[in-house]
Amino acid sequence: MCRNIKTLFNFEPPATEDEIRASALQFVRKLSGFNTPSQANAAAFERAVDDVADIARRLLASLQTQAEPRNRDVEAERARERSRARFG
Repeated sequence: MCRNIKTLFNFEPPATEDEIRASALQFVRKLSGFNTPSQANAAAFERAVDDVADIARRLLASLQTQAEPRNRDVEAERARERSRARFG
């Protein structure tokens, strides 16, 4: 799938509206093959982003876990370490 879509569940603080929308945008871009849609497709593209963001918001609100919330800073450092190990 798209490497730019980040895990948003079980973080402290919770995912923001901007993060959810950015993930929805990446998802719709991947599905449609458009980075920026033509004027003819712009309305359908934006509607799809809105719909995916709404569904993602509902999904995140309905998920449950017993695990402790993850720390964004710790997870970001782990991602940087993986990147350094992979790309040098």
